[in-house]
Amino acid sequence: MKLPPVFILPLVGTALATSRTSAPTGCLSVAKSGSGYRTIQAALDTLSTTSAIAQCIFVNPGTYQEQVLVAARNAQLTIYGSTDDTAGYAGNQVTITSSKSQADGLSNDETATLRVKAANFRLYNVNVNNGHGKGSQAVALSAQAASGYYACAFTGFQDTLLAETGAQLYSRCLIQGATDFIFGQHAPAWFEQCDIRVLAASVGYITASGRSSSTDPNYYVFNSCTIAAAAGNTVSAGAYYLGRPWRAYARVVVQKTSMTAVINAAGWRIWNTGDERTSNVLFGEFGNTGAGAAGTRASFASKLSAAVSVSTVLGSGYAKAGYFDAAYLS
Repeated sequence: MKLPPVFILPLVGTALATSRTSAPTGCLSVAKSGSGYRTIQAALDTLSTTSAIAQCIFVNPGTYQEQVLVAARNAQLTIYGSTDDTAGYAGNQVTITSSKSQADGLSNDETATLRVKAANFRLYNVNVNNGHGKGSQAVALSAQAASGYYACAFTGFQDTLLAETGAQLYSRCLIQGATDFIFGQHAPAWFEQCDIRVLAASVGYITASGRSSSTDPNYYVFNSCTIAAAAGNTVSAGAYYLGRPWRAYARVVVQKTSMTAVINAAGWRIWNTGDERTSNVLFGEFGNTGAGAAGTRASFASKLSAAVSVSTVLGSGYAKAGYFDAAYLS
């Protein structure tokens, strides 16, 4: 699934503006034909989970119809997708896709096209899709460990991205959906220069934070992102909300982000009538622009006096974490 040029992100610097069309030294290779493993899972299953030596996999162009489980391991693991341009997702040449949903009797995690259990995992320039569509929770990415995602595209409809456990960084990614499509319970996650795209729907919600107590680390911050209708989708003005509280201590901040009129003037929404869950939420905004940033926000939302720092979300030692790539946070 090569995405249309309309989604290209502006470059912050020149260091990332390069192609990656062959396997870096030491990486296993996955390919639809020729030499290499035929599936990503086959390559993963070859790697030791007990070795501490860094591991990597390069995926050649193609659409891979499989569910992929990245099991817990001692080594730092990186998966690279072939791309024309490492700086963004528009040149990505690799897509992983499946269509499992909760209608199949599965948990949210079990529906995911890509399930990440390995701490310090990194993913570059790969599109991850759950093609189930409307009607049931159907996850593209289930991130269950500290991990970083760079110039990737995550697409689905309901519950696209499950940011569940462990510190997480998403930079220069596309995240697309309609209902609660960025959600989870315990992960602190930073979204840097990401394109958030919404699908045609009468009403939709970008985030659903499941933070259930004041001590839970769950925290979603969107920094210098864009929010707009997905390509080919007509979305009515005000149809979408930045988030609603899946649990009573939901915590989401949107800052320095450009948003179109798809965002409702209230900005944020209760969970359900009679089950509002808003008494302890932090739904904050700072320095946002665009038509969607205007209007009278919900009474339980907060206008912040300063931007939230990445260290507040990911911790003071984030720059030394195995999942962190400084080139994508500049």
